[in-house]
Amino acid sequence: MDSLLLVCFASFIIALDTTFMNVSISSVVADLNTDVSTIQSISSFYTLITAAFMLLSTKLQDIVGKKKLFLIGAALYGVGTLTAALSQNTLMLFAGWAVLEGLGGALMTPIAVSIISGTYHGDKRTFALAIESALVAIAAAIGPLFGGVVTTYFTWRLGFAVEFVIVLIIFALQSKIPYFEATGSKSELDITGAIVSFVGLVLFVIGILMLTDDTTFSISAMIVGLIVLAVFALFEIKRKRKGNVPLLDVELLKDRNLRVGTAIRLLVNLAMGGTLFAVSVYLQSVLALSAFNTGLTLLPMTLGLLLFAVAAPRLSAKLNHKLLMSIGCIVTIIGCLILSKQFTMDTTMLDLMPGMFVLGAGLGFVMALGVDIALSNISEEGQNNASGIVTTGQTLGQSMGTAIIGVILILGAIGGINDAVDTYAPEYSSDDAYHQGVYDYFQSIGSINDVKAENSTVQSIVNTIVKDSMEFVMYVTAALMAAIFVLTLRLTDKKIKKP
Repeated sequence: MDSLLLVCFASFIIALDTTFMNVSISSVVADLNTDVSTIQSISSFYTLITAAFMLLSTKLQDIVGKKKLFLIGAALYGVGTLTAALSQNTLMLFAGWAVLEGLGGALMTPIAVSIISGTYHGDKRTFALAIESALVAIAAAIGPLFGGVVTTYFTWRLGFAVEFVIVLIIFALQSKIPYFEATGSKSELDITGAIVSFVGLVLFVIGILMLTDDTTFSISAMIVGLIVLAVFALFEIKRKRKGNVPLLDVELLKDRNLRVGTAIRLLVNLAMGGTLFAVSVYLQSVLALSAFNTGLTLLPMTLGLLLFAVAAPRLSAKLNHKLLMSIGCIVTIIGCLILSKQFTMDTTMLDLMPGMFVLGAGLGFVMALGVDIALSNISEEGQNNASGIVTTGQTLGQSMGTAIIGVILILGAIGGINDAVDTYAPEYSSDDAYHQGVYDYFQSIGSINDVKAENSTVQSIVNTIVKDSMEFVMYVTAALMAAIFVLTLRLTDKKIKKP
């Protein structure tokens, strides 16, 4: 159990890093004398580097050894967090946060899952993977609260310092991590495949991250990235047929559980990441809550996720993974529908908490059991590769969440403008210039308190835009969970179904 805690520590800080700085950006801008777009770009590069090196790290664990590569990743991550904490300018922050932490995260993430699946079996593996998955989700969910506390009462640098301390704990207790023999050699490393997969993933992730800035370039980059990844897959298939060791064994994807489980992992992280982003923007921009109160409002989601994720392995002994994940999808959809009616200019923190708890509870079932069922039919020698496939899907889902929901918010706002003008200013329903003026005003609002100083018609229009845009986000999230529900029906549970 000590080894489980240590690898979970690694997964926890990597996931925490993706969200806790979101509420600290203004403080970082002031401290480093820079601008918001620069800090957001550094954050995007962290995601980009983590995703781009994931497949390579999956193969390196065969050559270097799981434990050794995990500790190398932890060392890189630790140096990165210390560099970020001591940053005196944006170049130091970029080197520490984006480059070193990104590389460290790419090395540790697939190995964490691989170590767990190689150490535990049966019910213990189900429980261990559930805990790891739950902690990843919880870290992302409590990131705003954690960031709000350290930024409000101390400094944003403390967030990175806490991560550095956790890395030191990992090294202090490294003897608890089981040792695995390296099963490959340097001559087996597929350099060409590594380069092609790197280019494909970089293009695809850049496309995702640019979705709200330049839609044409974004879509083009994603399409080219997918084409390059398809070329990579064909290259890997030919390489294996020639008797060479591939960087990624594409034939593993013939297993339905791995294929479907990876898709579920991607979509559920997309849904959760996007929802957290949209609700956080609403809480801070509309309700004008502090970073701390924003995190506090999201806390019921975290509690629901934790409680149901911990309960999932026990319940799977009586039911099965497939059924529980299906139930989780339905519960999450109910949570989305509850929340869809709650977002207005006059909503309170208490109004949102019940829906957030239900949403988190459903996600707890889906996220806790998703990795276990995805790897359930994979042989011992294929576990490393399969872990890399699943974690790459997870990372891509996290990358896509914010960008895609950002577009959904814009579309929802446009729909809200049409609805509001038709209701409160029908004489301008066909006036495109008026619609554009309303949109420009909505975009320029510095605080919702500015709107409350306007006349009642303006307040009603803005309230309708807010309500419709957030309602649209919740409906899209519910649709994603409905798609995941359909995918769960394609899973097979024969080998892990309990008597």
